[in-house]
Amino acid sequence: MSYYRIEVEIYEGKGGQLRKEGEQAIFPEFEKEGICAWMYRGDGQHSYQAGRKFTWPEDAGKLCPWLLDSMHSMIHTLRFGGTMPWMYRDTPYEKMIDPEGVTTEFVRCPDPTASGIVVKLIRTRIPD
Repeated sequence: MSYYRIEVEIYEGKGGQLRKEGEQAIFPEFEKEGICAWMYRGDGQHSYQAGRKFTWPEDAGKLCPWLLDSMHSMIHTLRFGGTMPWMYRDTPYEKMIDPEGVTTEFVRCPDPTASGIVVKLIRTRIPD
């Protein structure tokens, strides 16, 4: 059986810049500004931005529950060596599939507003 490292990279999304008064966060109008509330809150000190990576399952508690639910079946498929056959050719979401190296998949969160985000799942085979 092969073993894999799974990373979750924020591929598209707007986190804004976390603002605070003392220890209290000041919340913008998320839907109007197209800001993801989870990305805005970030780690409590800084908002998450596109390009930020998380390791699954170690960082699962840092991820948005809606996003986790959207990724669940794809993560399980990838971690057991599977792939989804569609490629999204000629789009920003074109995938890489290499069972012996790196395979990617894209997942959109279910937020129907402009605040929704896209993450890239990155599966890397760990050598025996």
